Amino acid sequence: MSISNLPLMKAISAKVDYLDKRQGVLSQNIANADTPGYQSKDLSDVDFASVMKKLTGTKRVTLETTNPMHMPNPDMTKNTKESKDRWTYEVAPDKNGVIIEEQMVKATKTQMDYNLLTNLSSKYGSMMRTALGRNG
Repeated sequence: MSISNLPLMKAISAKVDYLDKRQGVLSQNIANADTPGYQSKDLSDVDFASVMKKLTGTKRVTLETTNPMHMPNPDMTKNTKESKDRWTYEVAPDKNGVIIEEQMVKATKTQMDYNLLTNLSSKYGSMMRTALGRNG
């Protein structure tokens, strides 16, 4: 069995592919920041709840508190974030809807996610080699 056939590696590979495609879309947006009438695009996020339902049969994961010193389940505490994030959209006089700052933030987050996944993949491969008694 190849390491690339393991479920975690398949998930990492799929997410890296998504991030690669998203970075391409964001680059298009930045490249067209001065194109009249161009509207920014983005890929939709993966719905983790539906993926989880396919794997486990339920959309919910609950925390088990086995010790009174554990933090309480978030469903049992008051939500501290009452207000929703506000999205602001600007449209230039030439009907261009690309906000460079917004696109750069998204591109940076995408790059950070990509770096996280490649590091995770590397560590997982190293762990598997160690478990198999291989050091190289």
